[in-house]
Amino acid sequence: MDHKQTKSYEVIEVCLLAGKIMLRSGAETYRVEDTMMRIAAAYGIMHSHSYVTPTGIIFSIDSHHPTQLVRIVDRSTDLQKVAKVNSVSRMISSGDLTIKEAYEHLKIIEQDAHAYPIWVQIAAASIASGCFLIMFQGGWTDFLPALFTGGIGYSCLIYIHRLIEIKFFAEFLAAFIIGLLSVIFVTLNLGTELDKIIIASVMPLVPGLLITNAVRDLMAGHLVSGISKGAEAFLTAFAIGAGVAVVFSFY
Repeated sequence: MDHKQTKSYEVIEVCLLAGKIMLRSGAETYRVEDTMMRIAAAYGIMHSHSYVTPTGIIFSIDSHHPTQLVRIVDRSTDLQKVAKVNSVSRMISSGDLTIKEAYEHLKIIEQDAHAYPIWVQIAAASIASGCFLIMFQGGWTDFLPALFTGGIGYSCLIYIHRLIEIKFFAEFLAAFIIGLLSVIFVTLNLGTELDKIIIASVMPLVPGLLITNAVRDLMAGHLVSGISKGAEAFLTAFAIGAGVAVVFSFY
């Protein structure tokens, strides 16, 4: 294999790694495609082709190299990784990084766990639930019930998802527990407005980033990705609504 082919394979590896990190961290598909093609262009490959869906990446540079495919199984929200990959991409475009240096930087980003500890996520969800209640013009007497209900519901979402690797059931059960706890608080006269407590508590479960990315992908012309992300967001919203509706059917 000559030097030119070796360089081409190295560029493909860098592009695919950057795309994989971004897609797994919650980036829009059009942003992933644009970043991969910009990296390839920065290393002298002007004719590259990238096709990204929420579950896979297909990348090719010319007819002399085989098309590469990367399967994306799990996705999360880690915008810090997206920002770091964008920073590496800008450094590549400005000529500050060689191919090997860029690959090493991306491997470090991939292996680093930038997510906050679970207890911090639960605490943030609790505080957010209480603040959402006030934003929805709820009374301060319902602040603590919403705070506890939102935190417990979010913790249930995390731990149930570890036991049952089907996101729909984890969200359904978490919403069910939130509705049940809200009813208990109101029944014990520890809360007054049941609807506002439930609405505020389920807000940390709402797929806001997914909905935003679906709309942005549709506006950018990526119909497959936009529709698939929209369907995923719809299933999440349906799971949350169904979990609360089951509680109301018995209340």
